[in-house]
Amino acid sequence: MSGTESEKVVSVSSRGQATIPKEFREELGIDTPGRVKFVRTDEGEIVVRPIRSATDLRGILAGKTDDEGRTATERFRESRERDAARETELRDRDRDETERTDE
Repeated sequence: MSGTESEKVVSVSSRGQATIPKEFREELGIDTPGRVKFVRTDEGEIVVRPIRSATDLRGILAGKTDDEGRTATERFRESRERDAARETELRDRDRDETERTDE
């Protein structure tokens, strides 16, 4: 280990939780409460990186599917389609009610 590296040993709970030491949180700018991501490097090491914006989450669900085999993008698209259909339905219902009261 080089002189510029430092290490700390932390416990991992039965739920898989570990506390990131304060000096590392401060150095990395990790807010508490906050979120981090774990990245496997080409060398096989696991690196902890802070998430500072939504773009830091890009790709985090790549290749992952739900119980029905749908990707996050597919689920999001389906949700948007349902929302658009519901909005159209409500708009049509409102227009029909307005037309009936005008008669």
